[in-house]
Amino acid sequence: MASMGAGIAGAALRSLSRQRGAIWASNLRLNCAPRCQDRRGIIVTSQCYGVDPVKLLMPALSPTMTEGTIVSWLKAEGDPVAAGDALCEIETDKATVTMDADDDGVMAKILVPEGTKNVPISTLIALMVMEGEDYKDVDIPTETTPTQAPPTGSGETPKEDQGVSQTEQFASMRHAITKSGEGLSPAVRALVEHHNIDPTLVTPTGPHGRLLKGDVLKFIESGGAAAAAQPAVAPPPAEAAPPPPPPPPPPAVERAPPPSFRQTEGIFSEVELSNMRKVIAKRLTESKTTVPHSYSMADCELTEIVRLRNQLKKDDIKVSVNDFIIKAAAMALKHVPEVNASWNGQQATPLSAIDISVAVATDGGLITPIVKNADTKGLVEISATVKDLATRARANKLKLDEFQGGSFSISNLGMFGISEFSAVINPPQACIIAIGTSKLAIGKDRKPFTYMTVTMSSDARVVDDALAARFLKVFKQNIESPIRLGLL
Repeated sequence: MASMGAGIAGAALRSLSRQRGAIWASNLRLNCAPRCQDRRGIIVTSQCYGVDPVKLLMPALSPTMTEGTIVSWLKAEGDPVAAGDALCEIETDKATVTMDADDDGVMAKILVPEGTKNVPISTLIALMVMEGEDYKDVDIPTETTPTQAPPTGSGETPKEDQGVSQTEQFASMRHAITKSGEGLSPAVRALVEHHNIDPTLVTPTGPHGRLLKGDVLKFIESGGAAAAAQPAVAPPPAEAAPPPPPPPPPPAVERAPPPSFRQTEGIFSEVELSNMRKVIAKRLTESKTTVPHSYSMADCELTEIVRLRNQLKKDDIKVSVNDFIIKAAAMALKHVPEVNASWNGQQATPLSAIDISVAVATDGGLITPIVKNADTKGLVEISATVKDLATRARANKLKLDEFQGGSFSISNLGMFGISEFSAVINPPQACIIAIGTSKLAIGKDRKPFTYMTVTMSSDARVVDDALAARFLKVFKQNIESPIRLGLL
């Protein structure tokens, strides 16, 4: 009996010990884990909630970008991410660039799959979590699209471009709207003058803050024009005599029925424009309708350049005529610095650096990579730079700073056999020169010589005709006497 009692007492002690150990372990977990208290006062650990994510938004990768296409994701869900790693490739209106990570972490959730087109900027495209967090427990927000600011108490929406980055980098490229109507298209200016509307009271929705005709019409429909005009109350008209009876209607004339048109199917196919070509079309239309283009032409003899190229070939130095043109333009800008300027919406802005934008045709559209500080580079360095930029432009591998900006543009269609043409200015730049093909002629001494026709398109607000003539005179001298002017 004594041994049986001792066994029962030992079992009871062991059971009590296990209970105390479980209680001690439970208290230890509660004390070690982060705790929070809900509305009912219940203490719970962080395991009850999801992981707070790091949001990845569609970035604005160019001044004119309002939406982009996610070409491919370079990181999969669960992959570790280090700062500087490429997360995805995004097709902008200019090129295909990579979006890099700012911090270390883990890719938790891809919300916008690759191949998705027309994704607005500031749209939530993916989620990351910090290192050590469980990416499977990430909290997925219900709102992924960018939210718009609520209207103010006066019924007007904030004057902010929808879908355009508000960073200081792009703020200088916006169009300024003044009460005098500067920066407005002819149609918008005529509309605001007819209705006596202050254009600064209308919210612009066009690119770079441009005021569109639809914005003014919407402002008029909302009653803003009547409130802004505040017309004086006219006295009631005096009673007039009853109007005379209307004349009888003219006899009806039988008209021939319109010809019937039968729609023919299968004679064309619709091709969807890429983001780059959409923006090119928009910017060309905007430039041609809002920038006062002025044109100047000059014939430049190429005899010395042809002779010099042949000499350089003997020394295995290969440079193109286009390399001479880039150098000649850069030196002309250095000699006539007034042309090296841009239009900021209200006035001309002189530029210190001479950066030449060279038009390159790609499968996606025209892009203008930049030869920076072209006045300080020699022909060999210019040639190597242009070849590298053109190769990476056709492969959509240019960096943002390699095609954004520039102070002067060159478009050369001579290699395609075009004798002469005029190019459209690329705002906010003030000038672009169009180069035609080389042509053979007979000089006054009855000797043949080679020449090309150069057409310069200039913004008359920045470069007037006299200034354009001065620039072309220096450019012509640089082309016709490359050694004397130190182009090498």
